[in-house]
Amino acid sequence: MKKVFKIASAFIGIIVGAGFASGQEILQYFTSFGYLGTIGTIISTALFAYMGMMLVKLGTRTQATSHKEAVYKVSGNKWLGRIVDYVIILTLFGVGVVMIAGAGSIPSQQFGLPPLVGIIFMSVIVMATIMMNVDKVVNIIGSITPFLIITVLIISGYSLFTMEQSFSDLNAVAVEQPSALSNWFISAINYVSFNVAVGASMSLLMGGNEKDERTSALGGLLGGLGLGIMIVISHLAIFSKIDAVASYDMPLLALVDNLSPVLGTFYSIVLFGMVFNTAVSMFFSFAARYTEVGTSQHKKFVLITGVVAFGLSFAGFTELVAFFYPLIGYMGLFLILALVTAPFRLKKEHKNTERLSA
Repeated sequence: MKKVFKIASAFIGIIVGAGFASGQEILQYFTSFGYLGTIGTIISTALFAYMGMMLVKLGTRTQATSHKEAVYKVSGNKWLGRIVDYVIILTLFGVGVVMIAGAGSIPSQQFGLPPLVGIIFMSVIVMATIMMNVDKVVNIIGSITPFLIITVLIISGYSLFTMEQSFSDLNAVAVEQPSALSNWFISAINYVSFNVAVGASMSLLMGGNEKDERTSALGGLLGGLGLGIMIVISHLAIFSKIDAVASYDMPLLALVDNLSPVLGTFYSIVLFGMVFNTAVSMFFSFAARYTEVGTSQHKKFVLITGVVAFGLSFAGFTELVAFFYPLIGYMGLFLILALVTAPFRLKKEHKNTERLSA
């Protein structure tokens, strides 16, 4: 069970980055639809549980060392495999850039520092960490996640118990907020699709490091379920205080600050850690797609990628989330299609192999 929880914790850590842990994703994708957004969070939870299970399980089955071979095998079609591969490549680099931008927003909102301070610091520590092997990266990611889960639970509980208005009153305020997409159901599906694309590469690599398929499947299932539950409670927390936090880049951080400035400082550190988690996962997997981990070429590639991402991050965190995430969500539907059909196709291939060897 220890391995199962390790995989589950790492899976949550990979996906929970600046957008989720700050509350900005939740606000744009769910809370901006009010009551209907709550239904959307429940749909997303069910989908995350299934997709998490499939991703890590398929990583073990294919013994993936980069997402490329796993994606082509899972897709079962050269053209679909190529599309999914390109979607993941774009997602890895793009979300990495968004995380670097998010690192600038945290010290800016919390301490009044220039965004450049957070951006430079995050860029440096991310590039240094990626020089390590995949086991160390997974351990680092998994170790930070529990702190976020505990903090989000405390924030959410406090927000719900100290509500000054009913959800029916707040619904009118919520639906006035800008949404990532125009329809609540499409928004829920798009959010899962986007995050599956975000977590696909590193999840496949995690699965490739595990020999037991059942352990991988349970870890992915638990991770997806845990992620979904966090989405539900984070949405309710932001919804309960929407009139006070809607204008912030980091709504959850604003909630904590309202509770206690000391806790706000603590959460800003946890939030920075989650941004670090996702940034490391994205750039590590991106580099592993093109170079062999640990080689001099890998290190050079990481440094060049980091410099380019640093420059692009100045586009702004909220703006990048609003533009880039829905785009990746639509493209990620190709990956969803591949994952849904993969078990049936792989089972058929296994039967054909057994028949030929008989």
